[in-house]
Amino acid sequence: MSQGLHLSQRLSQQMILSPQLQQSLALLQAPVLELKTLVEQEVAQNPLLEEVPESDRVREDTESGGADSGEAAVNAADPAEPPAGTQYDPATERASTEPVDKFDEELQRLLQLDQDWRDHFSAAGAASRTGDDEQERRDFLLNSATTTTSLQEHLLEQVRLAELEPADEPVAEMIVGNIDDHGYLQSGVAELSFATGVPGEQIERMLALIQTFTPSGVGARDLRECLMLQLERGRRTESSEYRVLRDHFEALGKRRFPEIARALGITPAEAQQIGARIARLNPRPGREFTTGNAGYVEAEVSVAKVGEEWVVNTYRDNLPHLRISNTYKDLLSNPETPAETREYIREKIRAGKFLIKSLHQRQDTITRIAQEIVKRQREFLEHGVAQLKPLTMLQVAEVVGVHETTVSRAVSGKYMDTPHGVIELKYFFTSGLATDSGEAMSNTSVKNVVAELLAGENKSAPLSDEDLVALLKAKGIQIARRTVAKYRTELGVLPSHLRRSY
Repeated sequence: MSQGLHLSQRLSQQMILSPQLQQSLALLQAPVLELKTLVEQEVAQNPLLEEVPESDRVREDTESGGADSGEAAVNAADPAEPPAGTQYDPATERASTEPVDKFDEELQRLLQLDQDWRDHFSAAGAASRTGDDEQERRDFLLNSATTTTSLQEHLLEQVRLAELEPADEPVAEMIVGNIDDHGYLQSGVAELSFATGVPGEQIERMLALIQTFTPSGVGARDLRECLMLQLERGRRTESSEYRVLRDHFEALGKRRFPEIARALGITPAEAQQIGARIARLNPRPGREFTTGNAGYVEAEVSVAKVGEEWVVNTYRDNLPHLRISNTYKDLLSNPETPAETREYIREKIRAGKFLIKSLHQRQDTITRIAQEIVKRQREFLEHGVAQLKPLTMLQVAEVVGVHETTVSRAVSGKYMDTPHGVIELKYFFTSGLATDSGEAMSNTSVKNVVAELLAGENKSAPLSDEDLVALLKAKGIQIARRTVAKYRTELGVLPSHLRRSY
């Protein structure tokens, strides 16, 4: 029996974020550099928005006197809403007891829109401002990024200078194309020969040529070959280092120096010295051609001690400053402006007001979260990482009056300028371990203690994970061995049997 098609109805509930809410979340989560890009896109789509020039920012900030009228000015400046107590008729676009357009009242309301963008960068206290010299230094850092020659371009230039036979040059270029940014050949000779149809002997010959190029060690198929190529370039093929790489590479990787010493007829200490000299070779010859630049971040808030209190300030000059264009206010106040144009202007004003309000709320949320962090991490600011306290986002959310996920979005990619450097806000949120005194100690502080113990250990008898557990317990910190092993790994420290110095 065949089953036919049929229609049916079904009710379901779905939670869908409005476009405005999505915009607010995007603004809250965006770091300051990304925020500037988002605002530029909004300004490009809304002709009524314009960025406030630097000269006007200083003048308006002085006139505002640092006052923060908040959302009252935003609500008072809405030209699209009729006065309280009137009935609005969308069909005739008029309030029942008023003319079609109350130009004088609307114009007065629009003039108050200037307060929207003032609220955006005016705070209750004096705003922390960067001077012209600091702005010039920041611009210099951003504008001085240079483009470097890639490793592949460097190798191709050497291929052209080698004056190869016409049949060999494309083979050499193909090999260069298979060398990664670290300088290693990613495909074997047999694989390249099968994929291109070029005889393996020709590929081997071109690869041997490329391995003579700079940087030394380029074109190797593995780490062992890379290091041996560097020794060959230095004419050290008769050295102990070359012999260890050639005959005892696996033992070297596992730091079995007594085994290497017996094979070479030397002491373990001498074998370890050979390993140390090998470690000075370059395992990634293409590293110097890496084009990635160091990341540049801007702190959104700073903290400084004023008297006995730690005060949070906002770098408001780093944030976009917007206002509603006076040109469109004049256009709306003109009686000859068509109704369609007035409605378009009203809609764009509503969108612009929401963006300005969202920017204000974003900064207010970040500032309040930063203030709560500073309140709870006072000992860290006074004494450093050893005094970092356990802190969860839920604890901050309950005080600030927002959801935990809002705190997570607000601290993501945001930085605070502290006496201990520019630190991401997420750094201050960490779980803790119990101590004998009954207090909790943050994981970051415990890891710092582990690092100090490892730095002061006896290199000939390094501390095992069990030794670290015992030393931490002596300091009143209750911790499991696997947790110590995890912290040691995160610190980039090898196990004790691989750290022993002979």
